Amino acid sequence: MTDNPNKRHPLLSFVTDLVEAISNLRAQKVRTLLTALGIVFGVGSVIGMLSIGAGAREQSLRFIERLGVRNVLVDSRPAATREELQQRRRVSPGLSERDVRVLEANIDALETLSPRRFLHPARVLPKPTGAMPEMFGVRASYELIHDLHPIEGRFLTLEDDNTSASVCVLGLNAKIGMFGYGNATGKYVKVNDTWLRVIGVLAELVSNPNAGGRSIDRNNVIYVPINTFRYRFWDTSSFLKDELDGVDLRLKAGADSVAAAKIVTAILASSHRDAEDFTVTIPAALLAQQKRTQTIFTYVMVAIAAISLLVGGIGIMNIVLATVMERTREIGVRRALGARRRDILRQFLIESIVISVSGGLLGVGFGIFLSWVIAEAAEWSTIVTTPSVVVAFCVSVLVGVVFGIYPASRAASIDPIEALRYE
Repeated sequence: MTDNPNKRHPLLSFVTDLVEAISNLRAQKVRTLLTALGIVFGVGSVIGMLSIGAGAREQSLRFIERLGVRNVLVDSRPAATREELQQRRRVSPGLSERDVRVLEANIDALETLSPRRFLHPARVLPKPTGAMPEMFGVRASYELIHDLHPIEGRFLTLEDDNTSASVCVLGLNAKIGMFGYGNATGKYVKVNDTWLRVIGVLAELVSNPNAGGRSIDRNNVIYVPINTFRYRFWDTSSFLKDELDGVDLRLKAGADSVAAAKIVTAILASSHRDAEDFTVTIPAALLAQQKRTQTIFTYVMVAIAAISLLVGGIGIMNIVLATVMERTREIGVRRALGARRRDILRQFLIESIVISVSGGLLGVGFGIFLSWVIAEAAEWSTIVTTPSVVVAFCVSVLVGVVFGIYPASRAASIDPIEALRYE
């Protein structure tokens, strides 16, 4: 009980009120804990939601960046039926080597490109322990376009392509599935009826959710020179496909990828007579769009999680109002002994802040634990960032201040004479 607060230093008065606030809250442990739970769950939810958003953003942006912000990707659209193919062929020859030559001659911003062909093998030896690897026929420039890094041997070369060499480069999962964890360079792989010598193994890549309309594990791929693909392999479904499955272009540094993509689209639309049998993807535009989408997504999740903080703030207001009613006589005694209104205001406001700060600290721990549980149970990527922790904790303190002002003001405005008569 404060008997003459006017003679005390403000810092000493604050410390005294803080000690008294903690003592009063400890006297009502269960009620205080239940009140703080709203803040705990609110802060934990905000941190958890932000960690999910940060993890999703990091994963998607990393994938798009690996596609190459200087790249433009052209994919053919295979016909679903023979009738659809016949209708297309009346106006369009489909994506072909002729398109590659036209693009090379007319795209000023072009640094390099690689046509791409795809095959799902019927047989592969050694027999993979997991899923059947896919096969891509590409040029040597594909390595630069997609920033590939061999960890064994080398990638394909122009000479390999010119001589239609029976060589291949394996993705990491394809290599492990066929040869285990030992060195695979120099060994042989049989794809359908053709033997290929392994000349390299690539470092692990971010999985590609879409490649020419197909779900592809980029680490479970066999790369061969495109001329080797053309002369040594036959795709039984090729009658429904174009000559090429895609063309990947890399632009010069500083080039406008959106403008270049418009030129690519115009050239192909003209030669294909608007058959709409191809798609053009711009990773740079996807990157910008993904950032905007993730920002909106994060705001929405935080707004939803902030409702818990609002509920926690209402709980604080309710408990402090109840405390004011229970301690009306105490307030009258303090006022009679010389305590000012601001002293009463500070005392009850500090109690609100103590509840919100303790709830915020517990909420930070709960939020980090929640993020870990989500990552382990749902196998989602979650990232707890320092800004998310700081923001969630600061908001919890702000909630304590805002929702504690009204009850504290009510306490400070109580008439001391009426308070002393209160039973």
